[in-house]
Amino acid sequence: MGPIALAFGLAALAWVLVLGDLLRRHRPAWHWYLAGYPIAALRVVFTWRKVAMLNDLSVSQRPPRGLLGDLVVKGDPLRPVVPRLSFPRVTRMGLTATVRLHAGQTPATYMKAADALVHAWRVHAVRVTSPERGLVLLTATASDPLARPGLASAPAALLSALIGVMENGGAWVMDLRIVPHWLIAGATRSGKSTLLARLITQLAPQPVALVGIDCKGGMELGLFAERLSTLTTCRREAVTVLTALVDDMQERMRACRTAGVRSIWELPDKLRPIPVVVIVDEIAELYLSDGRRESKTEAEQCSTLLLRLAQLGAALGMHLVVAGQRVGSDLGPGVTALRAQLCGRICHRVNDPGTAEMTLGDLNKDAVVVAQSITAEEQGVAVCTGPDGGWSRARSHLTTTEEAMATARKHAAMTPELPAIDRALAALEGDDK
Repeated sequence: MGPIALAFGLAALAWVLVLGDLLRRHRPAWHWYLAGYPIAALRVVFTWRKVAMLNDLSVSQRPPRGLLGDLVVKGDPLRPVVPRLSFPRVTRMGLTATVRLHAGQTPATYMKAADALVHAWRVHAVRVTSPERGLVLLTATASDPLARPGLASAPAALLSALIGVMENGGAWVMDLRIVPHWLIAGATRSGKSTLLARLITQLAPQPVALVGIDCKGGMELGLFAERLSTLTTCRREAVTVLTALVDDMQERMRACRTAGVRSIWELPDKLRPIPVVVIVDEIAELYLSDGRRESKTEAEQCSTLLLRLAQLGAALGMHLVVAGQRVGSDLGPGVTALRAQLCGRICHRVNDPGTAEMTLGDLNKDAVVVAQSITAEEQGVAVCTGPDGGWSRARSHLTTTEEAMATARKHAAMTPELPAIDRALAALEGDDK
């Protein structure tokens, strides 16, 4: 019976290992719930005291030395008191645990110890946040979901685009109804163009007007010309289009005022104007000037018009998505003013710290550091902000040029006309002649 039992035991072990490997490859979430989380939770519980003591997270109720007159009296050393840790709760691809801070402690100490927690718990990353005073939330991610990004699912909604996957495995969604304006920064081959392509392919089937401003001769947005209501390829045309959009915005204001509502979404369906999404690729081309008076005037006009759209357009169904390789205060005060109105921020790998600071620095300093750590091999990876003011690493779904062009061609019939812009461009062409 001994050899037979041993054989059955080895066969059962082999079956468990094979099954575990299959689950890990094809159903990683199931594998985490069944095997990964129980082991990780026990590791967190049993290593917490040692990790807390080694990383200055524990405190003593009173010092081991006292001052008596001019003499220092050495007392018996006290055992350090470790902060109380809750039992880890499972998440889809990780776990969370809360720590109650001792008096005098701050979350900054735990942020410094995040790397030590990663190695002690053998996880991919640990995020430290403070949901309320006196508490720290430790969020551990078991593996990097961005290394093999799968496209998460999200319900379809007007002006909502499923971009990719977040670092917690959830869907990365850009919802322009919630966050109306976005700033996207990224160096060449960082994934910025891929993200714009994904955004346009997601908006193409929806009843929205897409306006493209690409002063690099239309090399990027020209791929989607069949689905764009208009595409401008120089700054002079951009001034004309933006002026027409601001005039249209004034008409929408009057319509809302007449109906006694505060946004177009409160208007009846028959009276509601179509939403407009203005996509600007390479924002620096609109602000740079060669020193000529005409060039300076055009740059100032673009700055003023974009700022007006950002300030007033959200309730009127006009949205801005502004992208650029370089976004810095050296482009002028207009860029800084515009940035303040672009609540949504996405920062890919950048070539200079100033762009990361300009994109994320006014919202969260920690996000700037994370954005600067993105490597050239992590194409499509970015740091993005959320509607709650927080930030997260995310990766956009790869959208090939052929796929983007095919989507634009498929939904070309849905391209709405914008008569005000068409008339303005026709007048501009007449002046040139």
